[in-house]
Amino acid sequence: MSHRTQELRPLRGYRHIVRELRYHEASRQILAVVLIALFSFLSAPSALSFYAGAPLIVVGAAWRLYASGFIMKNEQLATSGPYALVRHPLYTGNILIILGFSVCSGIWWTVAMALFFFWAYYPTAIEYEDRKLRRLFGTQWEEWSGSVPALLPSLRNVHAVAGGSWSFLKSAKQNGEPVIFLFVLGCLGYVAWKLT
Repeated sequence: MSHRTQELRPLRGYRHIVRELRYHEASRQILAVVLIALFSFLSAPSALSFYAGAPLIVVGAAWRLYASGFIMKNEQLATSGPYALVRHPLYTGNILIILGFSVCSGIWWTVAMALFFFWAYYPTAIEYEDRKLRRLFGTQWEEWSGSVPALLPSLRNVHAVAGGSWSFLKSAKQNGEPVIFLFVLGCLGYVAWKLT
């Protein structure tokens, strides 16, 4: 049993296996990278699909890079910058990127595959992160999460965006985010090349 599910009600059989897979962080991360590469490689973009999907990818990648420079995992609760607008900005960025590549690809089934991926992994990832942060930060997390939505940004706390400070080193050391950013832009460049 994963440390992510040990506090949950025990399950047996296939339900246990499915839940363990859905909570497995490395599977989610590896599958996201595979989907981006697959959607790029198989893409048959039209001008419409490319120009509809590319902005989602760029915004998602920039949003992830921005968010990753604010967090100190398990040490301090990030409540400023993008964390003033949404509790899980890295997940929001991931969803924009993968959805953008599925639209960009010009292949209808990639959108269905992306939606299935979101359904399979993100509700459990959000549940685990919220549970962990509540345990680590208690009342501070309760107050912050009460006014900040999980995935869809809200402007309710826009005044807190300017607080805190973004750090490239934090982004690079904590998450390796610049590498992810370059990978995403490289895949987008490949799709753009296929369009020409």
